[in-house]
Amino acid sequence: MPRQDPANGYNFLVSFVNSTSSLTTWLSGVSAYPMAGFSECSGLESSMQPEEHKEGGRNDTVLKFPSRVTWSNLRLRRGVIATRDLWQWYDGFVQGKGKRRDGLIVLQNDQRKPVRAWRWLEGMPVKWVGPSLDANQSRVAIEELEIAHHGLTVGASMSVGEAIGEVVGAVEAMF
Repeated sequence: MPRQDPANGYNFLVSFVNSTSSLTTWLSGVSAYPMAGFSECSGLESSMQPEEHKEGGRNDTVLKFPSRVTWSNLRLRRGVIATRDLWQWYDGFVQGKGKRRDGLIVLQNDQRKPVRAWRWLEGMPVKWVGPSLDANQSRVAIEELEIAHHGLTVGASMSVGEAIGEVVGAVEAMF
C-alpha cells in the first residue's frame, strides 16, 4: 500500500455560488476553478457543548448528552486586487439587498489532486476588513472577509466534480 502523507495547507481553491438562484442558474455558476484566489482560509471549526444531566441517586457521575452544534465563521484573506467583488457582496447586505452564497473549499496535494473538500451552505458576509497601509512596509495589501454560514460538510478524497456534485445534491434537496 502506498504511503499517504498529510496534505500541506497552502494549496486550496475557494468557489462561491449564489444560493438563492434557481437550480439551473446555480449549476451554471459552479466551476472547478476558484472564484477568488485567497492566501489564507481559517475557521473550519465546529463544536458541540454537551448538555449535562445530574441524575438523582447517581452522585458519582454527571450524564452528558449531545446538544446543538455551533459553527465558526470562515475567514478568507487575499491580496487586494482591482476587482471589488468581496466588498460588493458585503455591501449588498449593508444596503439590504445581499444574497447568500454557498461555497466550496478544496484542499489539494502537491500534484493538484483534491484531498478533502468542505462545503458551506447559505453563507453571508458578516465582516470585511480592508488592508493595513504603512509606507514603511513592503508587504502585500491584504483584505479579509468573514462569512457566517449554516454549517459545513466534509468530503474526503473526492474530485472537485464530486464535491460540486455534493453541493448540487444539497441544493436539489431544498426544492
